[in-house]
Amino acid sequence: MSSSIQARVHVTFSDYTLRTDLSLPGEGVTGIFGASGAGKSTLLRAIAGLERPQNSRIAVGDEVWHDDAQGIFVPPHKRALGFVFQEATLFSHLSVTKNLHFGLKRIPPAQRRISLDYVMDLLGIAHLGERSPDTLSGGEKQRVGIARALATSPRILLMDEPLASLDVKRKREILPYLAGLSEQLHIPILYVSHALDEMVSLADTLVLLDRGTVRGVGETRFLLTRLDLPLAHGRDAAGVVHGRVTEHDASFHLNTVSFDGGHFFLPGGADQVGKPIRLRVLASDVSLATEGATHTSVRNTLACVVADMHDDGAGMVTVELTANRTRLLSRITRKSAIALGLVAGKPILAQVKSVALVD
Repeated sequence: MSSSIQARVHVTFSDYTLRTDLSLPGEGVTGIFGASGAGKSTLLRAIAGLERPQNSRIAVGDEVWHDDAQGIFVPPHKRALGFVFQEATLFSHLSVTKNLHFGLKRIPPAQRRISLDYVMDLLGIAHLGERSPDTLSGGEKQRVGIARALATSPRILLMDEPLASLDVKRKREILPYLAGLSEQLHIPILYVSHALDEMVSLADTLVLLDRGTVRGVGETRFLLTRLDLPLAHGRDAAGVVHGRVTEHDASFHLNTVSFDGGHFFLPGGADQVGKPIRLRVLASDVSLATEGATHTSVRNTLACVVADMHDDGAGMVTVELTANRTRLLSRITRKSAIALGLVAGKPILAQVKSVALVD
């Protein structure tokens, strides 16, 4: 599905108004990001038909689900969507397999485009078929919940904070499964979260919401490094590198990750060669130099150009860097920026420790 997703939504709350007029890609993962109370879940519920805002229009491809001007409102159960909530609400008296087959009842056999066996394999739950939900871990339950949503062969998958109830270990367990869903099934995913690490790992496109207002929309890797947006400031500020593992050095157990603009070395196994990878590079882990150093433990040096600079707290500066289509941030002291003579357009070397790269 390549057609866009239209979401013009207007909802008035007691202290602010959610107002969007979005045209989102009909493929890949679109992250809807913002703090609690930004309007993320309300937007998702409006697309699902669980909210009926006024003066709104929602369309998925050529299907109009809500248009006040034309008097159209398709109820939730008639919208070809899958919805995954924070908690996987499975039927405890049914096995995993029977839970999944329950989802199939909505769809006539002729309209089933997604094989349930394929989805179970994709999500790594085929071996859980006869288990009771009460015996599953939190990550396993959520994967079963996702599979049940996909069993309806939806045109779009909506996910509302699906990892919020999981601890860090379970989140890391389930993220790789989520990353492959859209690409393997060719279904657009709208993914709501307030966790930036999830957005970095999953979202191709990012919608930044702030108290009902859309502050920015665009490719995640570019939006994260825009200095006019709050995401590019503070200790969590980071850039995203989209690359591919091209080589493995068995003697040092290091992989070469090649990307538009250069390459990085990071620890990894030979089984990763040929695979795409995303790396989150924290601004605090990027140091800058005007010339290369030979006697240093830092192996990753990237030739960049200073795109922009912005004050970031007492004595600190955030520097936006470009290396072709790759964007990075560096958070350094104002004194260092002056000593290096940093100005927009200046060539500079960015240095990143291998152990600092997060995939």
